[in-house]
Amino acid sequence: MKTQDKVYVAKLGKTVGLHGQLKLHIDSDFPEQFSKNSQFITNKNITLTIENFNTKNNTVKFVGFDTIDDAKKLINSLIFTTFEETKDNCTLDENQYFWFDLIDCAIIENDEILGTVVDIHRYPTSDYFEIKTSDILVKEKELSKTFLLPYLEQYIISVNIEDKSILVKGAFDILEAS
Repeated sequence: MKTQDKVYVAKLGKTVGLHGQLKLHIDSDFPEQFSKNSQFITNKNITLTIENFNTKNNTVKFVGFDTIDDAKKLINSLIFTTFEETKDNCTLDENQYFWFDLIDCAIIENDEILGTVVDIHRYPTSDYFEIKTSDILVKEKELSKTFLLPYLEQYIISVNIEDKSILVKGAFDILEAS
């Protein structure tokens, strides 16, 4: 599995107990994906299969890691899954999208492409699209090369994952002020 084919979902913390359990620090909106027999890969390319996950204290035990010494080898490992596994194991509500589907979407306002989503940032008040401004707007109007757009209903009109486009309003004003 290549880096660009993976979705970061959690980090493993310290050991808990004597039988291979570890603290699981979930960085995903979908804790339901951490079920028995679910497979993940670490940043050290170790494939892990969940034997048991305790939702009350966020501890996890992996198949084949039966002692505290086995588990210590995994401390501070980052846990990844695939795009396909994420789509299979995670349920979205209406008008919700996976972040990896939003990356590379064109940001369009009044039939003009303002730029492309290159990243998404989570801040306390809202999520923000990081947008690489269209080269034409940077050269002709001397606008900022990148800008942030809050992922809020007041700016987002519609999202079309198939066409990789997001229709927006008020984003050009934000770009001009950037």
